[in-house]
Amino acid sequence: MTGPGQGNWHPDPEGRFDYRWHDGQQWTDQVSHHGQVHSSPLGGGPGPQAQASPAQYQPEQGQAQHQAQPVPGGADGFSGITGDLVDGRFSEKEAKPIANQNSKLLRVRLGEPFMARQGSMVAYQGNVDFAFEGGGASKFLKKALTGEGLPLMRCQGQGDVFLAERSYDVHLLNLNNSGLSISGKNVLAFSSSLDWNIERVKGGSMVAGGLFNTTLRGSGWVALTTDGPPVVLNAAEAPTFADTNAVVAWSANLQTQLKTSFKAGALIGRGSGEAMQVSFYGNGFVIVQPSEGIQVATAQ
Repeated sequence: MTGPGQGNWHPDPEGRFDYRWHDGQQWTDQVSHHGQVHSSPLGGGPGPQAQASPAQYQPEQGQAQHQAQPVPGGADGFSGITGDLVDGRFSEKEAKPIANQNSKLLRVRLGEPFMARQGSMVAYQGNVDFAFEGGGASKFLKKALTGEGLPLMRCQGQGDVFLAERSYDVHLLNLNNSGLSISGKNVLAFSSSLDWNIERVKGGSMVAGGLFNTTLRGSGWVALTTDGPPVVLNAAEAPTFADTNAVVAWSANLQTQLKTSFKAGALIGRGSGEAMQVSFYGNGFVIVQPSEGIQVATAQ
């Protein structure tokens, strides 16, 4: 983990160095060149040849240090290594407690515990504990009966946790006394302050597949994944329909109905030969990803 920085590295506006630190309001004297960090003021000062070594560099108070801390003996962990991976651009971003590190990776700074998909942790720093979260007997039974698989773990302690799932795109939403229905396969993590449950999609039957979603209600944050850049449709503009395999999430207050057309099965959707869509009505939005998931070949 690095210090509590509020800015980020950007290409040096003067072009004399690779990168210059911007604190969110103005350019600073801190620069990075060929993986080495030192100080050089705007509009003058020494060029790249007069660099201070990383061991000599000390950030100003409150300034994030995006290079390795000096280790005992004066050696620097980045000494003798240069390249884009160590010049600061991929360093941990800490402007917000919960935010995307990049489009595929979520970083959560632990305060209160949160829920995450089992197996989604790719790295963590600090003293973090991970425990199975079953949700109780009723939710366990719903998972078994409905096939809505949402294996969760509770993350608690102190530190930073990095989460990802199959290199999918990660999107962060904040709920304020609201509700969101999400396909279980698209849930990455969510605040422990949210109530979650497995609910049947209205308009469906108990025997049809793909009719159960995970519903989150209350106030808190939720991170979901999409297989590619999604489209967000306003259901209030017109009746809206989505393939059950491509729909990611929707406003929990929307009215839903399942629509099945066997005649169109060979033309639309990529299901089991029948075209099944969910229709949405009311004021709210529907999130659809540009993928219908991995199709499993069936024996002929």
